[in-house]
Amino acid sequence: MSDSSYWFKPPPRPSQIPMRPAEPINPLVEISIDGEKVAIPTGSTILDACKKIGLDTPTICYQDTLTPVNVCRVCVVELEGSRILVPSCSRKVEPGMVIQTDSERVRHSRKMVLEFLESSVDLSTSPQILMQAKRYQTDPSRYGDPAPPAAQNERDHHHAGHHEIPTGAQALTVAQPPKVDNSLYVRDYAKCLLCYKCVEACGTDAQNTFAIAVAGRGFDGRISTEFNNPLTDSACVYCGNCIAVCPTGALSFKSEFDMRKAGSWDESAQTQTDTICSYCGVGCTLTLHVQENKIVKVTSPFDQEITEGNLCIKGRFGYTHVQNIDETNPLSTEEVSH
Repeated sequence: MSDSSYWFKPPPRPSQIPMRPAEPINPLVEISIDGEKVAIPTGSTILDACKKIGLDTPTICYQDTLTPVNVCRVCVVELEGSRILVPSCSRKVEPGMVIQTDSERVRHSRKMVLEFLESSVDLSTSPQILMQAKRYQTDPSRYGDPAPPAAQNERDHHHAGHHEIPTGAQALTVAQPPKVDNSLYVRDYAKCLLCYKCVEACGTDAQNTFAIAVAGRGFDGRISTEFNNPLTDSACVYCGNCIAVCPTGALSFKSEFDMRKAGSWDESAQTQTDTICSYCGVGCTLTLHVQENKIVKVTSPFDQEITEGNLCIKGRFGYTHVQNIDETNPLSTEEVSH
């Protein structure tokens, strides 16, 4: 048959590459923040409005790429007509709102939250939170001396609703030995303040693995795997996206943990270089953190559309082959790198 209609004809090629649909233009809402009028698109949060006028509103559990969970309460502001302080990270703006971000009530609330955290959590690797504590002139010592740390895995076996009655002589803490059960990253829950960021990143906001969740209640609340299994026996796929969002260092690269323990970790001596991951064709941006000519960890920028800071196990941890230099080689490490 010679009739060309029997042959497949490909559709005509588009005249130009399809572009991403334009963002919808939302009508502006006018509100008042600390006496200043602010026009902000409908659907924005109070925190968005604060950022627009340059207000430094403290946050801990908030992350641009994650769903707000409203647990840290340091971003609270005073809203006229509201009985309670409202979280600015999730409260949507409404026409006519009158907001105070630095009232005595707001400052007192933020100070108490930061004091509670300082008295119970190791914030030694949380410089931004310590800066906020200094800003609000906290005094965690008024809660007493820290209680002795728990034994290994002791907190993991606390039963919900069965709490030790505090005597007031000491400040209860989450101090405990770190969990080192794999060669990629360490869980040091003495530094965990239950911001939920790791749970969100492991869940629907990024990885959809659901390897971790919050177990227990009240002060016994803690991040745990299913049935408290070791990480190696859990659903974890070692993407490390939980590490990327952790604000305190409770989750860290094993390399960083070991170097801190040895006293050799020095961020001031590290360089950061962006490159593209070569393992597949997705095109994830990698930020290589290099100290003494060795990659010590890999992160990814949150402002990149492709991954928004998320990586897979290959991108985040598959870098050791780059620096697999034979120590018996007569060439020095510096010569090999050049």
